[in-house]
Amino acid sequence: MDQVELGSRLRAAREEKNLTLRSLASKIDVSSSLLSQIENGKTKPSVDTLYALVRQLEISIDAVLGLAAVSGPETEEFRPQATFVLQSAEEAPVLEMENGVRWERLAVLPGLDIEALRVTYQPGAASSIEGRLMRHLGYEHIAMISGELSLRIEFEEYPIRAGDTLAFDSQRPHMFLNPGSVPAIGIWYVFGRKALNNAASHYPEQPVDKHVERLNTAVDVLQSFRES
Repeated sequence: MDQVELGSRLRAAREEKNLTLRSLASKIDVSSSLLSQIENGKTKPSVDTLYALVRQLEISIDAVLGLAAVSGPETEEFRPQATFVLQSAEEAPVLEMENGVRWERLAVLPGLDIEALRVTYQPGAASSIEGRLMRHLGYEHIAMISGELSLRIEFEEYPIRAGDTLAFDSQRPHMFLNPGSVPAIGIWYVFGRKALNNAASHYPEQPVDKHVERLNTAVDVLQSFRES
């Protein structure tokens, strides 16, 4: 996706919420100048910044990508409106993030509370440009296809290699980093973000402790898509 188009959609969502540039920047803990550059397509957001934006603007990644949102009633009896989806490689929506991080949206039945994507971290890329741990709603399930990532959850670090699978609560502070010399590619599924967002709508998401030790590395990637 063209970053000018991405910035335009983020700006439209901010204006629809009647938020000033400064107030939104303050809410997501970035400078007004950085947010302005993102909205004007002059720079790309990091993964944690984009996640903070869609959280504050109450929009989905699908909305950012310009895809029609399909929702269903929030009942256990709900069944998706479609029972088969085929998405060709040429049709896959893609977001290129800072420093060689790439999100590619995968096919998901509309209306389900599942986010799916193929994620690529180029060598040195991390999920935060500032090395900050991030947290968000949902439960991540990951299968590494190739390369290697380092996952930091709170104060523990875990190597994730090709063939490994893992799952964790995304509300635990975490960060991904590619410490290797080749791209790291994996498949991500995030479950339950919509339901948890509805449950948490009466109170703000808690920030990650800023005293947590930072990792000084490159820049970005990871995280998810949701059918509104």
